[in-house]
Amino acid sequence: MSRRRTFGSIRMLSSGRYQARYTSPDGARHRGPRSFATKAEASQWLAKIETEFARGTWTDPGAGRVSLDGYARSWVETRTNLRPRTVDLYESLLEHHIVPALGDHEIGTLTAGTVRRWYAQLVRRSGAGSLTPAKSYRLLRTILNTAVADGLIATNPCTIVGGGIERSAERPVATLAQVWALADAVPTHFRSLVLTAAFGGLRFGELAGLTRECVDLPAGTITVRRALVQRDDGTLQLGPPKSEAGRRTFTIPAALVPELSLHLDRYVEQSDDALVFVGAKGARLRRSNWSVLWRKATEQLGIPGLRLHDLRHTCNTLTAATGASTRELMHRMGHASPRAALRYQHATRERDVVIATALDQIIQEGTT
Repeated sequence: MSRRRTFGSIRMLSSGRYQARYTSPDGARHRGPRSFATKAEASQWLAKIETEFARGTWTDPGAGRVSLDGYARSWVETRTNLRPRTVDLYESLLEHHIVPALGDHEIGTLTAGTVRRWYAQLVRRSGAGSLTPAKSYRLLRTILNTAVADGLIATNPCTIVGGGIERSAERPVATLAQVWALADAVPTHFRSLVLTAAFGGLRFGELAGLTRECVDLPAGTITVRRALVQRDDGTLQLGPPKSEAGRRTFTIPAALVPELSLHLDRYVEQSDDALVFVGAKGARLRRSNWSVLWRKATEQLGIPGLRLHDLRHTCNTLTAATGASTRELMHRMGHASPRAALRYQHATRERDVVIATALDQIIQEGTT
């Protein structure tokens, strides 16, 4: 004698196929997404749904019918902790790389295969070395993780191993000779900005947001409290650094002290909140205006393509060479994660092997 069904029901349709139905905990009635050829198939499908209820993994099949476009834009709007530049980045990635290909899909219909095809096309279109595919994939995965938490979908279809890892091309590291040459090549009132970037390791926004009260020359320290951000629409916004770890106080090399002292005396107003680095006419420093001056200086010195941010790499490489610990590097760099610090330490270890090899050659030549 067959056991009486306790979950759901099955009925035969006029076509001879079978339809499965069940009631969810909220009292709503649901049908299977399709009819089944046999009663056994319908029964197996109901058993699967019953198991999902027992495990707490069931999701309302109608919940995922919101479009990815609508859900993603709402997701950005409701993230109140995002930095302004991060909002600009996310909106750009959605507008140019995610929504055109996937925006019309209901999030409940997105499959791992759909995501893989989109990602592969984006990689081919973006070209080798582009960070866009990784950034776009990481954003999509994060958005859909929230959809899982919201109960709109059962699992995240973003399953590409390593899809969100950025594989950046190795950036150049300016030599000390190039640093001093660049400081001489830019307009005089920007000389100490270049040197502070190279010997203090500050980001452009941190340099542009630095105020007189944050530079303590008797103590030989700089405190980073704010950063000036230029949005995609051109507006400037003074706010906290890139991350909480970006708030930091660190000691600067003694060679930088007289340079900053002269700069403060000549170009900076006496009030504590006076910006240390400003444009030629005293206005807040814009990345777009600075880029013109920087490009001219690098081309003049025969190092086109070098970015101001590359001077931060110079600083961190020199700091790692002193034997600074991972935690010390993270503090000076303003990083919450040890990943970047470990990269600089790895580069230093590689250089250490080269030095040891050269020493060994000298020793061998001297003993033969």
